[in-house]
Amino acid sequence: MKNYRKTLLILFCLAPFAVWAQFPYLDGSLPIEVRVNDLVSRMTLEEKVSQMMHTSKGIERLKVPPCNWWNECLHGVARSTEKTTVFPQPIGLGATFNPPAIKRMAEMIAAEGRVVHQIAVEKGTTLNRYTGLTFWTPNINIFRDPRWGRGHETYGEDPVLTSEMGIAMVRGLQGEDSVYLNVAACAKHFAVHSGPEGLRHEFDAKASYHDLFDTYLPAFYRLVTEADVAGVMCAYNRFNGQPCCGSNLFLRKILLTDWGFQGYVTSDCWAINDFWGGHQTHSSPAEAVADAVLHGTDLECGESYNHLLEAVQKGLITEAQLDISLKRLFTVRYRLGLFDTQHKNPYANQPKSLLEAPEHGAHALELARQSMVLLRNEKKLLPLSSRKKYKILLVGPNADNETTQLGNYNGFPTRNVTLLDALRAEPNVEVIYDSLTDFTTWKNETRIDSLMEQCRDVDLVLFAGGISPTLEGEQGDAGGNGIEGFRDGDRTTIALPKVQTQAMQELQKMHKPMIFVCMSGSAVSYNWEAEHLPVVIQAWYGGQATGTALADILFGRYNPSGRLPLTFYRSDEDLPPFEDYSMQGRTYRYFEGDVLYPFGYGLSYTTFKYQHLKVPSDAQTGDSVKVSVEVVNTGKMAGEEVVQLYLSHRGMAEEAPLCALKKFVKIKLEPKERRTVSFVLSPRELAFVGRAGDIHEDAGTVEVFVGGVCPSAPQRFTKGIQKAALHLQGEPKNFLY
Repeated sequence: MKNYRKTLLILFCLAPFAVWAQFPYLDGSLPIEVRVNDLVSRMTLEEKVSQMMHTSKGIERLKVPPCNWWNECLHGVARSTEKTTVFPQPIGLGATFNPPAIKRMAEMIAAEGRVVHQIAVEKGTTLNRYTGLTFWTPNINIFRDPRWGRGHETYGEDPVLTSEMGIAMVRGLQGEDSVYLNVAACAKHFAVHSGPEGLRHEFDAKASYHDLFDTYLPAFYRLVTEADVAGVMCAYNRFNGQPCCGSNLFLRKILLTDWGFQGYVTSDCWAINDFWGGHQTHSSPAEAVADAVLHGTDLECGESYNHLLEAVQKGLITEAQLDISLKRLFTVRYRLGLFDTQHKNPYANQPKSLLEAPEHGAHALELARQSMVLLRNEKKLLPLSSRKKYKILLVGPNADNETTQLGNYNGFPTRNVTLLDALRAEPNVEVIYDSLTDFTTWKNETRIDSLMEQCRDVDLVLFAGGISPTLEGEQGDAGGNGIEGFRDGDRTTIALPKVQTQAMQELQKMHKPMIFVCMSGSAVSYNWEAEHLPVVIQAWYGGQATGTALADILFGRYNPSGRLPLTFYRSDEDLPPFEDYSMQGRTYRYFEGDVLYPFGYGLSYTTFKYQHLKVPSDAQTGDSVKVSVEVVNTGKMAGEEVVQLYLSHRGMAEEAPLCALKKFVKIKLEPKERRTVSFVLSPRELAFVGRAGDIHEDAGTVEVFVGGVCPSAPQRFTKGIQKAALHLQGEPKNFLY
């Protein structure tokens, strides 16, 4: 009798689990679509609405765990309470021109993201921001204007470079399992979004269909159709009068219909409020939230979707229409394994030792090295000799600035090495340090004479200047109001702050070699420095290993290989109005004036020669074309070269870019080594965008350029570029998005 009662007690305790196991949505053997449909069918209207905002509270009766969709990982798991690896800011990643290395980085970030989430599950804090597995990364907007404060979150000004880096990021983050996602990536901000920050809640961006399909949409198209990105974030602004998160063109037609996007769409944070606030396109919150969902915005970052209850009651939207969005959202959550036992999910149970793992730190250092661009090296001042003793005067606002080098949307590493830290660790270096200036003002103007007197015997002066993500960045995160040159996170001038040039002009009176290291997230106009100083290095925001990477470059332990992912203009006068979204006169693709430094440019401690460019003399439209070139390292040091292939259709269509990057690859060559590099251009890559946004390949002559810089640059930069003509014959071929 005792054993019988014990058996009954066990059966009674297990009965609820047996009932739960009968529900299809908890049955891991069923397809995700079946499970999602079953779960949504069991939810009340109130429960459904609660799951359509970024803070999605748990539903205990259905065993739905709490979920906060808001997380970021532009260059490492961001804003976590756990220590995480911080890689270079995305604009620096763009300068590496190395998608395979970016994919490897993304895999590391995903692994750390999994650990952070596991810790949150253990603590019961998964409703907090920055603990989830849905990362709103990457930012693939085109950096069309260097004044945009958030431009350093992107990979640069070129659609192909942006696409390749974005695809690598998404594939690395999401993994390669056929069912499960490691973490969910999200392409943002869709679309035609790049400032001004201060106007973003009310601004109406206007662009031609040519610019739309030639510049602003290609990266989104490729991340959706090639990388299967899990999410897309719609932008704050309007486009041609309609809010992007309620856009017939962007969401209903292009994304969902033409591209067949199967993932989820989220608003930017509190962007739906702008429908009735800044944009004033909707008369009430209920009307706004219904319109956003009906257009395809499944999730709101914010709380306005609480008004969906009212919208359903008023007949503005039906519960069945909410179900469409809910099914997209829960499909992502199921693919992340949040409803399955951990043994089914190949990405679960990551060891906590992956946080700041040694191999992650090593890769952060490697990417920091590859991101930095040597722009000037007169009389081959660099590399410095590792055998010689140096006394260095180190000055400038970024010489010992941990905040600057971490960028924005960043994590917080255990060890964050500044340039001062790195130089002090060098065995043959004595360092005298004085910041001397802040970014825009003097700190010790009266001290400069005594400092120069004290340092008469130094071997060289190193000025680490530039700007900071505290000045350029997202509105609300970056300051700058009231500081000359900055407003609402944007810049009002691209010039290097005057005080820094003044400080270097004074220090030049010491008649010592001077190195200028610029840390910034955007192109900076430093004309005096480029003319008068022997060495200029563009270092971006290099992450936790910034100082070590710079020291490795300075002392020749690494041969610089970074290339500019955007044009460095000479002055503000070269720029069209910031609010003008026409690409005319913008970026290397359409700017016809002189530049300080061109897109794709960067020096090395060795030299490379291009020869024997081979292009078919003619080809048929609709066929792929093979292009090859031989690259030779003609110097005495091993180095990496970014081989860049550009096309120009200007002879066929005056609306086409001056030239456009189509292919690139980073290769390493030993001294005197030569290698034949081959590219295959698809018919779509041989096509161009017409005035109406149509993509077509026509018979005619296409110019082919291969070299180490964009061919639209001034002649002093383009020596050595190989050029050939490709004659296309046959009937026109059209391509659709």
